[in-house]
Amino acid sequence: MSNGMEIDGESQITLTRTIDANIDDVFAAWTDPALIEQWQADEAELDAFEGGEYKFTTFGDDEDPEDHTVSGEILQFVENEKLVMSWVHRDGEDDDAEELIFVLEIAFKALGDDQTSVTITERGLAHADPESRIFSIEAWSAALEHLAEVME
Repeated sequence: MSNGMEIDGESQITLTRTIDANIDDVFAAWTDPALIEQWQADEAELDAFEGGEYKFTTFGDDEDPEDHTVSGEILQFVENEKLVMSWVHRDGEDDDAEELIFVLEIAFKALGDDQTSVTITERGLAHADPESRIFSIEAWSAALEHLAEVME
């Protein structure tokens, strides 16, 4: 298991993780709502095809009581190779809530029968400040760690 992180300017974050699981299973974990709910969101809807839409909701808890939802469109869908999604997060529920919009690209590469490299690239407007970039890096690192735990 290895971790890699690369930050390309202020508008892109790239993380790579090797997961000890077959590429079919790892790709399914990103595209099957029932599997997404095991590691990334409490509630997931996803149309697994190019042009399909998705919506992931994480329920609030004691520390952060607000539910968080991201939604968007599947911009590119190449089974077991690449998934590109618009990634829209609304900060709040009211009409003047700020929308954070990114393009999320997930690349999959088989490293053998039971190992898969996953590279996440988040592209979009520059993060408002270094803390928000660090938050994004930490959030994706934790998501990949949780995915690895579920898959391995």
